Amino acid sequence: MANTEDNLDFKNRIDLTELLEGITLIKNEIGKVIVGQKGMIDLLIASILANGHSLIEGVPGVAKTISAKLLAKSLDIDFSRIQFTPDLMPSDILGTSVFNIKSSEFEFKQGPIFSNMILIDEINRAPAKTQAALFEVMEERQITIDGNKFKMDLPFIVLATQNPVEQEGTYRLPEAQLDRFLFKIDIDYPNLDEEIEIINREQDLQGAIKTDKITSHLTKKQIAKFQDLVNQVIIEAHLVKYIADIIINTRSNPFLYLGASPRASIAILKASKAFAAMGGRDFVTPEDIKQAAIPVLQHRVIVTPEREMEGVTTKQIIKQIIEAVEIPR
Repeated sequence: MANTEDNLDFKNRIDLTELLEGITLIKNEIGKVIVGQKGMIDLLIASILANGHSLIEGVPGVAKTISAKLLAKSLDIDFSRIQFTPDLMPSDILGTSVFNIKSSEFEFKQGPIFSNMILIDEINRAPAKTQAALFEVMEERQITIDGNKFKMDLPFIVLATQNPVEQEGTYRLPEAQLDRFLFKIDIDYPNLDEEIEIINREQDLQGAIKTDKITSHLTKKQIAKFQDLVNQVIIEAHLVKYIADIIINTRSNPFLYLGASPRASIAILKASKAFAAMGGRDFVTPEDIKQAAIPVLQHRVIVTPEREMEGVTTKQIIKQIIEAVEIPR
């Protein structure tokens, strides 16, 4: 009888069945079109569960934009796409007040940012003034125009793509804006088998539109429910300290010019809870925190100029910090 009671202790206190079924449905839909890129898809799903935004970086042609489109289409929510260009103005994103002759009053016309999931394509093509227009809406899920506040309809997730900074015609994103992205997701080239599969699938399409294969599954209500479940995932005090130890180490690391802020601590907390739920657990483990550390931190810390000239990357330094910090038992 005692053994039975012990076994009951290991059962989830939160029912994650519907959440796990929903994740499987989304992955299956995206898998109809996208070959490989499992790490990216997991991070995109985790960002939705954690109610955070994601920055997707990679060279042109590695399925950044199509992945975001497919993810949006697999969800039964509103979606809008904004192509960033050097001449894009803040009002082109947020909206503008237009004078109505009949009523003799100004009326606010909503911009494309008023949606549930927004894909900002090539975010680093627009100058800082336009990028700064996203600060308030990304952090507070609201915008202020002419003294009036407009709340975003939830869920509200921004997925932004960017080409590597060194390419011509791009602007470096301000640190304050980068800090508002939960994850920075790096996309690599596919391997040989994946490349062959991509070519074969394109051949089989015979001119058909890829996104036509996708079926919408999860509603706004379900997503809100899943986000609430993720918030309820348990994290022990010693794991909270583990997160804090990692963050503190970024601030004292001699290879880093800028360490991570408290917002990064909260981001790792939220992301690790999302990874735990995706793993079918209602509690966080050190592995969840490790999995969250690089995508959460790599865009929030800055390598010293000396180390940058030597080719040292933020990812390498974060890995060293994770290895150096003692894992709680």
